[in-house]
Amino acid sequence: MNLSSFLPELLRQPGLSGYEAPVCDFLAAHWKPLADELQVSPVGTLTALHRGTAPEPRKRLLFAAHMDTIGMMVSKVEGEFLYIAPIGGLDSRVLPGQQVMVFTEGGALPGVLTATPDRLLPETMRGKPVPLTHMLVDVGLTARQVARRVRVGDGVTFAQAPQMLGEETIMGPGLDNRASVAAFTLALEALQGRTHGWDVYFAATVQEEETLGGAKTIAYELRPDVAVAVDVTFAEGPGVQPPYGFPLGEGIALGFGPNIHPKVHETIKAVADRLEIPCKVDYLPMHSGTDAMALQVAGAGAAAMVVSIPLRYMHTPVEMVSLKDIRRAARLLAEFVVALDEQGEDWLTLGDEA
Repeated sequence: MNLSSFLPELLRQPGLSGYEAPVCDFLAAHWKPLADELQVSPVGTLTALHRGTAPEPRKRLLFAAHMDTIGMMVSKVEGEFLYIAPIGGLDSRVLPGQQVMVFTEGGALPGVLTATPDRLLPETMRGKPVPLTHMLVDVGLTARQVARRVRVGDGVTFAQAPQMLGEETIMGPGLDNRASVAAFTLALEALQGRTHGWDVYFAATVQEEETLGGAKTIAYELRPDVAVAVDVTFAEGPGVQPPYGFPLGEGIALGFGPNIHPKVHETIKAVADRLEIPCKVDYLPMHSGTDAMALQVAGAGAAAMVVSIPLRYMHTPVEMVSLKDIRRAARLLAEFVVALDEQGEDWLTLGDEA
């Protein structure tokens, strides 16, 4: 797979949290030749199984990366304009003037996010970021046309086209977390023709930005022994420095904290060191803010881990990641699958050192 051509296409697929069907269909077409089995759960999570060779019942490894994105929903139609409500965390400072697409029953409508001019805002709000409640979407149609075509509940996404910056950096909306979904596709390719004992599931989960519903339900269904959430983390940039940010294009981050099983962290770190994949430890003293929160506690629980790809400008239309880091994450995941065969039966048992 050519990552520099696949990833822009992946980013162009609509997939707001709760509205992931288009991106799910796109991924299913690409994953089907790479998987022994493909399924879509009742809530919309897509899962690809790469079957192990050990005697049944086999241990199970689940990789989870959410395919949903942040965006907006039409909350009210008033004349020519649309009021909106957020889906996921939005930074209102960067929204005015952004081009958007409104997904209606009759097709997508281009539009622009507009805000009340500063001098017409209430005095207490002037000179400050405009809240979403004072923003509207203008689709350039008459009030009658808008009333016929747009309904409350229609989804609104950023229309910023993905763009390569140089040869190894990509910018665009939805890289949180389509970058990790692309890494899954590369990892599935890397496992072709290779044998491993465990059954391995790659899940493109839904609703991570709102409910964690995809991770909760797929982990409850599969009951994995080990569950690894693959997501993005903050890359170094303006106002984001260590220990909260990680260098863009210089490696990946491995979570460590109460949401993380120490033996799984230790094993993945050893695989990364053996392969000379640069990585840093991402200390997570509370929850990780990822699907791992749900994976860890579904059913009787699973040994959870977080692998993260550094990303700049999170939750904006101009998110940025390095293709090198996506490839590194993919290689690490594939080699971790094979390395599981070297672990003993009591591998996950926590002793006094925990």
